[in-house]
Amino acid sequence: MANVPEKEQEKEAVGRAAAKLVRDGDIVGLGSGSTAYFAVVALGERVKAGLKIVGIPTSVQTAGLARQLGIPLTTLDEHPEIDITIDGADEVDPQLRLIKGGGGALLREKVIAAASKKMVVVADSSKVVPVLGKFPLPVEVISFARTVVEKKIVSLGASPKLRAKPDGSPFITDNSNQILDCSFGKITDPAALALILSDTPGIVEHGLFIGLASIALVGHGDRVEELRP
Repeated sequence: MANVPEKEQEKEAVGRAAAKLVRDGDIVGLGSGSTAYFAVVALGERVKAGLKIVGIPTSVQTAGLARQLGIPLTTLDEHPEIDITIDGADEVDPQLRLIKGGGGALLREKVIAAASKKMVVVADSSKVVPVLGKFPLPVEVISFARTVVEKKIVSLGASPKLRAKPDGSPFITDNSNQILDCSFGKITDPAALALILSDTPGIVEHGLFIGLASIALVGHGDRVEELRP
């Protein structure tokens, strides 16, 4: 990996390490984002070499990548219980609580994580933080309720910003919703905030993943560190 930036080396290292945890016959949740990409590519290589798995993608983009790599795909309707999911994170704290959704796939990512016997988080070293909240928390909302939800989030002390595409139009998720990126600052009680957001009408899902990650593989240069809750 000569002349490859260290962060990219870390992403590839943890992606490949995570792919090695998949066993023959597994139903595999295929994550989204720049780090999960390397895990999906490594799984494609293993499938080409004879590994028998079926994948459930967390996004339309990941589904397209998996098809290109020859990974057979299925659905939650066919397989509502997943053996292992490999996915990235925007932030990981020492208890393996996560902020996810920077790529916009948080709803499907959380559904698949919750349906999994084991969730493996893959991250470069910059994603590990002592306290969640430096990365704005993505909150997926139905467009009908966006203004009401924005007022609620402001009342919680945060600054919500509607995610937009490069042309300025609202970013639309794979499930036809919008995303508010909410700057809370340090989130000292993620569980309490998650409960408030989940109970707010109009919020489809939020990017706090609590109690879902089984293990995190974190890249440190050429070394992969294993974190457990």
